[in-house]
Amino acid sequence: MKSTTTERGIEDIRERYRGGAVERKEAGAGAIAIGEGAGALFEMGGLGIRWKIDRGDTGGNFSVVHHPMAPRALAAPLHRHHNEDEYSYVIRGRLGALLGDEVVEAGPGSWVFKPRDQWHTFWNAGEDVCEIIEVIAPGGFEDFFREVAAAHGDMEQFMEICARYSLDMKPESVPELCQRFGLTFNNLG
Repeated sequence: MKSTTTERGIEDIRERYRGGAVERKEAGAGAIAIGEGAGALFEMGGLGIRWKIDRGDTGGNFSVVHHPMAPRALAAPLHRHHNEDEYSYVIRGRLGALLGDEVVEAGPGSWVFKPRDQWHTFWNAGEDVCEIIEVIAPGGFEDFFREVAAAHGDMEQFMEICARYSLDMKPESVPELCQRFGLTFNNLG
């Protein structure tokens, strides 16, 4: 059995995927401007993760990640958060989402709310790149993405990470989701 990530390990992962520290520019007393390309980027198949704002920057209230998605890419299997709400803002492209039993599509300037304890998933519903800003409240879930990036390709460790973050995941949902919505997926664990 593989060991789980220790707190020191999480600090190492944070440092590796922090990025942006030198790219952030002071905008005034206590204010920080974060540039478009700031923050470390990790690509998992059709989903990118660019860390923008960590919980430490917000007193734990929220975190922000930027997700660029390849055309027709499913971002994740059907899943349910027990600790976080997610708010997705569409920068460009078309975002599709399954929220419980409801399917929604959103374009640039739109928000999609994914409340905790609701089964959901999301994808790029278009033929061009889709980019979203994901606000996650409370903060801390940005480290889930760091741990998954560090363990990429190890399904057993991926499921352990999901459990640690109180995230229910249904990997078996991927084939049906891809068929139903005409998507591709190649970035699990």
